Amino acid sequence: MKYLIVGLGNIGPEYADTRHNIGFMVLDELARQDGVRFSMGRHAYHAETSFKGRKLHLIKPTTYMNLSGKALSYWMNELKIPLENVLVIVDDLALPLGTLRLKPKGSAAGHNGLRHIEATLGHNNYARLRFGISDNFPKGQQVDYVLSSFDADEIPELPTLVDRSIDMIKSFATIGTELTMTRYNK
Repeated sequence: MKYLIVGLGNIGPEYADTRHNIGFMVLDELARQDGVRFSMGRHAYHAETSFKGRKLHLIKPTTYMNLSGKALSYWMNELKIPLENVLVIVDDLALPLGTLRLKPKGSAAGHNGLRHIEATLGHNNYARLRFGISDNFPKGQQVDYVLSSFDADEIPELPTLVDRSIDMIKSFATIGTELTMTRYNK
């Protein structure tokens, strides 16, 4: 069984530790823990690991956030991975930091990466792991906020949240969306 795990983010050192790049951060840590490295592929950095007999194909799109669907579509087709085995990790302003939610489908909720994936696929019926980044920004400052680093008081929470996200990814690949939601969504 093969799975495509898509961490959303933007390439380039100026985006490295920003809230919008939490998808990249989660996959980087998963790759580090499993001792695998990303290599440059078409439209994305790609790494492969396994867990309980499942192959996890990790991708970090190099298309920038607004064209994330291009990378997802290419790798789904290239690896012949069915949509039900695809999971997108995405930052979410609507959730407080510390909240992780797995959803089987849903709206883009203003997120440009999800919007492009939805436009590319023609629907929103794909699983996503929403990583809460809070919404502590003044009116009109959303872009600056998501492209800024986590605050000093938020940074100590990140390793636990990233590890929990990795647990949720592995759970998704072994027991599926519904049981993972029951186990982890609080």
